Amino acid sequence: MSRSLRIKLVFVMLLIIVLLMIVVLMFLVRGVQDFYTSQFSSQIEYVLTRREIVNQLRLAAGDEDAVQQMSEILRVYSGELGIDGSTRNFYILDGTAATVLETSNDDRSAGISITPGILTALLGGESYIENLRSDYMDVAIPIRGAESDAFYIVYIIDNKQTAQSLTTQIFTLILQAVLIGFIISIAVSLVISKTLLSPIRGMTNAAAAMADGDFSRKIGVDSEDEIGILAQTFNDMAAQIEMMLEELKRAEVLRREFVANVSHELRTPLTSIRTYAETMSDSSELPPETEAEFLHVIINESDRMTKIVQDLLELSRFDSGNSTLSIEEFSIEQSIRDVYAAIALDAKKRDHTFNLELEWRMPMIRGDKARIEQVLMNIITNAHKYTPDGGRIDVYGLNSGGHIKITIEDTGIGIPHEELGRVFDRFFRVDKARSRESGGTGLGLSIAKEIVTMHGGDILIESTQGVGTSVVVVLPIGGPDNED
Repeated sequence: MSRSLRIKLVFVMLLIIVLLMIVVLMFLVRGVQDFYTSQFSSQIEYVLTRREIVNQLRLAAGDEDAVQQMSEILRVYSGELGIDGSTRNFYILDGTAATVLETSNDDRSAGISITPGILTALLGGESYIENLRSDYMDVAIPIRGAESDAFYIVYIIDNKQTAQSLTTQIFTLILQAVLIGFIISIAVSLVISKTLLSPIRGMTNAAAAMADGDFSRKIGVDSEDEIGILAQTFNDMAAQIEMMLEELKRAEVLRREFVANVSHELRTPLTSIRTYAETMSDSSELPPETEAEFLHVIINESDRMTKIVQDLLELSRFDSGNSTLSIEEFSIEQSIRDVYAAIALDAKKRDHTFNLELEWRMPMIRGDKARIEQVLMNIITNAHKYTPDGGRIDVYGLNSGGHIKITIEDTGIGIPHEELGRVFDRFFRVDKARSRESGGTGLGLSIAKEIVTMHGGDILIESTQGVGTSVVVVLPIGGPDNED
């Protein structure tokens, strides 16, 4: 590809040089011819139309040696007329037969043809005809004797050899310029092609590496022109694709973990249900209290499966974007008090110190009341589960510059620092044994995070293992930004 582009670039440069030189040559040749022709006519006409020269010629034409005198007069003005005896000459012709009587031509044997200018002079007219197509330029002036019937024609002709020689020299110069231009254009095009094609070759190699799965190769172009911008854009694209692939890999790992977790969470209660059901089916003489205990286990495990399925369905709706909020204005203070009251009895059973402190006159907020209470219930329930008997749980609520901050602090087992970033992962548990014993699914915080995010808020968690955990729920008072 690079060789093809390089050849094309060189060819274009050469073509431009050739076309430019052809145009210059045409204009120069035409300009030289036009100038030389017009200069010849104006020069001859200016000299031969001056009264003193015409009078001298007319007086000389009446003498016996008229031809000699007229020749001497013309030789006197030969400099002004441009007579050089080679390319431009004068002729004195007989006015009746147009025979040559005298000439400045060094080659006196050379004859002349009867031209339209001579014919015009024979008829008594002056001829200053400019004909660019002919290979000569001529002027014919009739001269009649002042005191006699003598009739002569002063004829000046230029064979255009000077113009043709100048044209040849111009053509030679143009040809030399073309050859030099060829060499320069080849050198310049090679330099330009290297400058332009190196980044393109780098992009080609990088694209080939990307096709093989290597996104680490970067294009080193420091220029700020279009090539540099293209190279930088290519590098950014490669980095984004690499990030996307990493995200896909991580997503695939999470998907596999999620499937494994779901399978495990569903298999555990199913195994329990099947075991107890088979025991009841195989043993027809179970004591009533044992049978009642087995049925209680089966019902609890069924409820646990139902809770898992409901949580998974809710997360699925969040992922697909089909989950909607029922926005209304409600008292966040009353919702906090309701959740507090729902857990207070269980906290008392475990001898927890359960405190509630709310800012006076907390404002009404806009949001999905049921969903926000679900968030608070999940977080406070977690604090209750993971706080040992006799521990402490504090709930605070305050208005903070357009947002409501609800803080739940406990003196529970805490979360290891290396696992703090995974608390919102699905099926994550700090103490898996205690979670299963209490019926936890490991989906509560994931659901809470999704709900708060949909409200335009955030959940912040700080924890120290063995000391306790602090969870802050931040909710905008005005409701979600995308509220219809």
